[in-house]
Amino acid sequence: MAGSRFCAFHKRHILTDTDGRLLCVRVHAADTQDREGGKLPLKASRRRYPFIAHVFADGGYAGRLVTWAADKTHITLEIIRRGAKAKGFEVLPRRWMVERTFAWIFKNRRPVREYEQITAVTETLTTIATSATLLRRCQ
Repeated sequence: MAGSRFCAFHKRHILTDTDGRLLCVRVHAADTQDREGGKLPLKASRRRYPFIAHVFADGGYAGRLVTWAADKTHITLEIIRRGAKAKGFEVLPRRWMVERTFAWIFKNRRPVREYEQITAVTETLTTIATSATLLRRCQ
């Protein structure tokens, strides 16, 4: 299986629309930085969603990924940061949509635990979990 890695812990990178629907999910080993892992869903989204031009991301994706996204995928990556004077918890604009999608994913039992060793299985189960959420919402 091309692109599959055996690993004990995973990081999930998802791309959602403004309603929280999953567009793309990529999973990799937890020892990879977010800036490197963020390239995976951006590259994958180009094939299926060539019209995406602007993506919001949190501070973990700041740095070289912003210029890489503009050069290689022609996507403007806007980093959402906390205010300079913020103390404690602060709801960040646009970021809560992705966090809400992660909450929907983790309402299912299987994605909560790290049972899988192959990243492709984790990606598939994440897609199934979001599909089940969409089906429940349509009823």
